[in-house]
Amino acid sequence: MLQWLLEPLSFEFMRNAMMVGILSGILCPVVGSYLLVQRMALLGDVMAHSVLPGLAIAFFLKINILIGAFVSGVISALLIAWIRSQTRVKVDAAMALIFSSFFALGVLLITLLRNKLELDGFLFGDILGVSQADVLRTGGITLLVLALVRLFYQELFFYTFDRLGAQAMGLPINAIYVGLMSGVTLTIIASMQTIGVVLVVALLVGPATTAYLLVKELHQMMAVGALLGTIASIMGMYTSYYLNVPSGPCIVLISFAFFMLAVLFSPSQGLLTAKTRSPKPTS
Repeated sequence: MLQWLLEPLSFEFMRNAMMVGILSGILCPVVGSYLLVQRMALLGDVMAHSVLPGLAIAFFLKINILIGAFVSGVISALLIAWIRSQTRVKVDAAMALIFSSFFALGVLLITLLRNKLELDGFLFGDILGVSQADVLRTGGITLLVLALVRLFYQELFFYTFDRLGAQAMGLPINAIYVGLMSGVTLTIIASMQTIGVVLVVALLVGPATTAYLLVKELHQMMAVGALLGTIASIMGMYTSYYLNVPSGPCIVLISFAFFMLAVLFSPSQGLLTAKTRSPKPTS
């Protein structure tokens, strides 16, 4: 058993991938909790695909592609907010429009600029490509985002549950929105090396949704989600190694398995535990 656990860690690429996976497993559910509570879970998917034009342009200009991804992701979030506030278009339609348009623009730019950008690694992750520099970058992003979440927790909490009330209290809701979207974009950037942008939304939403079925408070939801995301990442890496399959889908499917277990066995909301719960008192 010990040999089974230690064998993958004898390879540097697996140690690096494991570290990035753990960091992503912690970071994604913390940020995703805010999207889930605001009923904006699909925004993570939109932004994950909206970074493609920035990646293509940055690759062509020979600058850090992560800078291009960050700028492109934030612009997509700002456009959604602008369409939502200035037109009668609902937020789901705005997200669908930006999602498809930015992704199409990215594919077109890759073709026109004759980029040799590896789309498979970008879309589905590349465990073999995780380097020590990726670990350090992901660790830095994780520490930065978590520190800012802790520092502005009260403002984010107020904004998440009562946006109009936050505005009436004088909180800079536009700045909070931009800050939150920047955090989402940084989270996507930190995770796309391991699981890819197509699947990163599952790690953003999956563990947080599972935690939502298990606990009631936002801070508990983030903590439990981070724990589940970490476990899913570790189990996914081992599954990927021993079955010789991509790591991203393994992590996502294990995260989904946790969700289904919570659906069935959650003490407060599980389908199979309903008979054991005390009935609500009638007035």
